[in-house]
Amino acid sequence: MAENKARRKRRSDKAANGIRTTLAGHRHVLIAGSGIAGLSLALALSRACPEQLEVTVCDPALPAPGMPDARADDERAYAVAAAGRRMFEALGIWGQIAGEAQPMRDMVITDSHLADPVRPAFLNFDGEIAPGEAFAHMVPARALLAALLPACREAGVDLRRVAVRRFTADTAGGAAMLSDGERLPVNLCVAADGAKSRLREAAGIGWVGWSYPQVGIVATIGHERDHGGRAIEHFLPSGPFALLPLTPGGTLGHRSSIVWTERRDIARALLAREDGEISDEVARRFGLELGAIVLETPLRSFPLSFGIAREFAASRLALIGDAAHVIHPIAGQGLNLGLKDVAALAECIADATRLGMDPGGADVLTGYSRARRFDTVAMAAVTDGLNRLFSNDIEPIRMLRDFGLGLVERLPPLKRYFIREASGLRGDGPRLLRGEQL
Repeated sequence: MAENKARRKRRSDKAANGIRTTLAGHRHVLIAGSGIAGLSLALALSRACPEQLEVTVCDPALPAPGMPDARADDERAYAVAAAGRRMFEALGIWGQIAGEAQPMRDMVITDSHLADPVRPAFLNFDGEIAPGEAFAHMVPARALLAALLPACREAGVDLRRVAVRRFTADTAGGAAMLSDGERLPVNLCVAADGAKSRLREAAGIGWVGWSYPQVGIVATIGHERDHGGRAIEHFLPSGPFALLPLTPGGTLGHRSSIVWTERRDIARALLAREDGEISDEVARRFGLELGAIVLETPLRSFPLSFGIAREFAASRLALIGDAAHVIHPIAGQGLNLGLKDVAALAECIADATRLGMDPGGADVLTGYSRARRFDTVAMAAVTDGLNRLFSNDIEPIRMLRDFGLGLVERLPPLKRYFIREASGLRGDGPRLLRGEQL
């Protein structure tokens, strides 16, 4: 606690004296946004370089000291790939998350019409990438935030309930103007402020994207029978309907998360219905193999879109998470792309800092952009293509895609390749994603 106060006093003194950051001065990273990606980066940097780096997170959504986090009511759940789990293990917080993390033990994919009485499985994936290691875990958003926030505080991250109004930079350093009027000198500003990032727009970074004629609907449902850790994705003409396993609990003892892609006009009508009618609609799309179904949480909807920043960095500014890319949820890779950003940027910054280099220097940010550009564009193209391929009812296309699914089902090496890709584990990936310390 005394060390944290001393850090804040040093920073305040420097700002008051108008001292700008330089290559030889203190190294300070400011992160705008306290979502999962922003807090993960803050924790990674603070753990990797506790003596060389000062890390500040700014976000009005942060809870006041001693107050509960309002985001604890967020009932969304994310599929955290094995690489993300290894990163959280390396950061020392998976132990706090594991109790609410449900491993995906297998995955089944079907392709059918809504009225089809039987939905045969075209593709089955074994969910283990190694004995006892699932390719992904379903984790509630609140569990991730509940582990990240106290860990950041303990690591000495300065958490501020203010917004970053403006950021300016040149070769000598950068400065952020905060909503409380303070001018904060920093070496690097990281935009983790979402798809409509003000920092990205202010930096003049272009955005390539479009909206889908679909809406994403999420909720937690309860059901009578145990899901056994199985994830199921039904491809329907309006879009994919995914049933993703959660840890036991709820009204009927077993729970799952639904991620439901629907046409906008149908979605509006669904959201206006009573809970009992909505449960019937869920059962109509999924079936009754898990017994009776009830809604545990209200339906929440959000528009679906595609977008990629033309650049992942500008002068002393880096983009991560939704500020850099937004993809369709069809493959459950949105959060995992953000965690890959975190791992790559943290490694670039930590390595540069230890060598006495400027963490906001052009060479550092160029390295980060190179590390993330191809993978992001490839994943975005895959998810966009899958959505366009499966969200239609054109019979020749349906026959072709079902043939393709059946072919993959009969080629175990190809299935293992796909599940390995979904797990995010690559030999040449950032160290954190391999479970190694920075």
